[in-house]
Amino acid sequence: MPNNKFKSIALKTLKYIGITIGIILSLMFITPFIFSERIKQEIKKVANTKLNGELNYSDAKVSFFHHFPSLTLTLNDFKLNGSAPYKKEQFITAEEVSFGIDVSSLIFSSAINIDQIYLNHSFINVKVNKNGEANYNVYIAPKETQKSDSSETALKLEKIEIKNSQIIYDDQSTNIHFDALGFNYLGNGDLSKDVFDLYSKAKIDRLNIIYENEPYLMNKKVDGDLITKVNVNSLSFIFEQNDLKINKLPVDFKGKFDFLKDGYNIDFIVKSTDSNLEDLFTAFPPKYITWLKKTELKGKTDLLLTLKGKYIASEKKAPNLNLDLKIRDGFVNYDKSKFPVSNLNLDISTQLPSLNPDLLIVDAKNLSLNVVADYLKTKLYVKGLNNPEIDANINATIDLEKLNRALGIPDIELKGMLTGNGNAKGKYDQKKHIFPVTNATLNLKNGYLKTKYYPNPITDINIVSKITNQKGTFSDLKASLKPTQFTFEGKPVFVDADLNNFDDLAYDIKAKGTLDISKIYKVFSQKGLDIDGSIKADLALKGKQSDAEKGNYSKLHNKGTLELRNILVASEYLPKSFLIKEGIFKINQDKMTFNNFLAAYGQSDFKMNGYLQNVFNFITSKNGVLRGAFTLKSKYINADEFMPNTTKTTTTVETSKPEIVTAKPETGVILIPSNFDLKFQANAQKVNFNGLTLNDAKGALQMKNSKLNMQNTGFNLIGCAVSMNAKYQGITPQKAQFEYDIKASDFDIKRAYNEIKIFREMASVAEKAQGTISLDYKLKGKLNEKMEPVYPSLVGNGVVSVKDIKLYGMKMFNAVSKKTSHEGIKNPEISKVDIKTSIKNNIITIERFKFKFAGFRPRIEGKTSLDGKMNLKMRLGLPPLGIFGVPLVITGNKNNPKIKIGRKSDELEETKDTIN
Repeated sequence: MPNNKFKSIALKTLKYIGITIGIILSLMFITPFIFSERIKQEIKKVANTKLNGELNYSDAKVSFFHHFPSLTLTLNDFKLNGSAPYKKEQFITAEEVSFGIDVSSLIFSSAINIDQIYLNHSFINVKVNKNGEANYNVYIAPKETQKSDSSETALKLEKIEIKNSQIIYDDQSTNIHFDALGFNYLGNGDLSKDVFDLYSKAKIDRLNIIYENEPYLMNKKVDGDLITKVNVNSLSFIFEQNDLKINKLPVDFKGKFDFLKDGYNIDFIVKSTDSNLEDLFTAFPPKYITWLKKTELKGKTDLLLTLKGKYIASEKKAPNLNLDLKIRDGFVNYDKSKFPVSNLNLDISTQLPSLNPDLLIVDAKNLSLNVVADYLKTKLYVKGLNNPEIDANINATIDLEKLNRALGIPDIELKGMLTGNGNAKGKYDQKKHIFPVTNATLNLKNGYLKTKYYPNPITDINIVSKITNQKGTFSDLKASLKPTQFTFEGKPVFVDADLNNFDDLAYDIKAKGTLDISKIYKVFSQKGLDIDGSIKADLALKGKQSDAEKGNYSKLHNKGTLELRNILVASEYLPKSFLIKEGIFKINQDKMTFNNFLAAYGQSDFKMNGYLQNVFNFITSKNGVLRGAFTLKSKYINADEFMPNTTKTTTTVETSKPEIVTAKPETGVILIPSNFDLKFQANAQKVNFNGLTLNDAKGALQMKNSKLNMQNTGFNLIGCAVSMNAKYQGITPQKAQFEYDIKASDFDIKRAYNEIKIFREMASVAEKAQGTISLDYKLKGKLNEKMEPVYPSLVGNGVVSVKDIKLYGMKMFNAVSKKTSHEGIKNPEISKVDIKTSIKNNIITIERFKFKFAGFRPRIEGKTSLDGKMNLKMRLGLPPLGIFGVPLVITGNKNNPKIKIGRKSDELEETKDTIN
């Protein structure tokens, strides 16, 4: 019986449990249908009132079983656009987004509380433009003064789950970009509170972090347990406990991140203590992972990275970055080398205040290693980049071939015995002629260098060098190469040099050999040069810089030859490279002479003979002046190619499209170097300059003190002979000044108007004229960045001699004809008249002149402006002798002249623009 009672009780219990489960399951099936419409309506209401971004989805379902046992509203094909200025770009897309509903709020409250969010196969695209405007400000928070409606749907999150998703963060205000691919996240906490702790688990299959277009982490796996204190009111995040693993490297990450009104306040500490050296390398960029597969690594490392301070782009504030790295008892063996690196020890500390490279401090307290019996011991301290403080020490005797094989340095093959011993301590300041106290030797015996970029190596490299400086000044600095030699492509090169007293450089240099510039450049670079340039030298140079400066050439002992072929010479003063096709220099004392020197610059060609003087002083000193005299012949010179032409890139953001980068071309004036004192006797068959074509150009040119003087220059322009003297000086890259006087005899006025831009703009009344005139004019003024005249700056005067001109259809004479009822004055013919004019402040003043035609005797004087305005006085002498005349005043402009009979007129106002 007891057994029967037990069975009865068990059956009843199971029955009630089954009924209860059935009721619960029934309710779980029925409840979504009962509340489905209400939930959907509330979500739409939230979307319309709380979201500052367009929301779209294909379908919505309410269920207990999609994320059992939570009641969730699931939106399929979810798409949410960003906030301004990215309202037309997608911020979040997902296969499905589910919102967990607090069931009690459905029954006991008029509001619906959302306490969970699930994202599956989502793409989160975060963007911040250069002004700090972001696309993630899509949630409209209630204002502090606004009382919340108790019936409103509320976000009271306790759980966030993201699966199989991607996050791209692109912040152009800080130049930070990161990708999190294969992102899985689970976060728990009462997110409805103003201050709460968020417990998180995160896994990332591939993490990429890029700063200033430089990759720092690429394709790294991340696994982390995180505890973050979040303060919603102050938008502050405190990372209290964050145990991360980047690939195999364990990392402890703590810190604080605050959102400011116009930036961020950062306090990060990243630490990895007593980690394996191999694990450290797994966190490096991908190219090192390939190297790691074939490398045996042992040893321990300590890593400490801190980033602390405010980042406010508008105020140019940036945090301080510090990085400390230690390696203890390291061992490196690449590809089972017979000579591994052992006893590798590194202790380096770097500081970058305000992320400013000029304030960089590198303190490598120790770098030491052994390769069998060979060793390298060094330390280095550098503070600053412009005028650095230096404390360095090196002590090495090492076989480069063994070291190269042990480390597996890619794409380069090294050989030779390197020995170095020395130290340097002090400050380097070129302006103050300060140099660290130094005593160092560096020697290389039987050196060898080969790269993947060129099939043949540089061999037989032997260097014996020494640098000493006991007083810490330029005057006490001594450097010697005794000797240095190498062989390349079967051609040996020898250099022997002694340099002393860099305040007044005393030099003794011997150089001999042939160097193929393009091929040796290819040894170091993939791109190489597209020319087969070579230098053949046989030089012996000995002397002092001061003797060259003072002209004591008898104390110099310089001689030898230097042969150049197909060499490109780049200069900061010119936008294009100068190609020396061939040239043989002969050096004697301080003079370098050359014959039939062939060169090209862009479309221009040159053949020069002459000499250069003070060459060594010019090369070694900032104040050295290069002197010389040449005769120059050319078939064609394109002067426009000598003008700087740069490209300025601007970035604009459109709300409907990704960033569009546009390029704006900028030009500049020709700048004459201040340390040139060169004379040219030039003869060019054709010169192109700013739309003008000059034929048979001849003249003397001199470059001195940043000025260009042209004397007795003659050329043929539009079929007439022109003679000119001119002066030119570039003041800034965007501004220059000029001065010239020009004489041109019997040129065709119609052709001049059609072909010469400045004539067309300064003599606009000549548009429909025909005939021949001569010109004798002086003019000076300023040029803009396009090498065009700044018209308000022009000052000048001269005479236009009219030989025979016919003026057809000029509106001014048509208007005079109509006003005076004299048909014969419409198309006047002028001959043998000298018209004197002057120009200042944009106004051309015309002195009184008179002429006669068809019985009329007109007399004209007054002013016109360069933009065509007129204020002229005219007396129209009537036939037969002009004794009786009609006084006229002509105002308006050339296209709409206004004629008034009488003598009074308003003065033409001068344009006194400010010329900078």
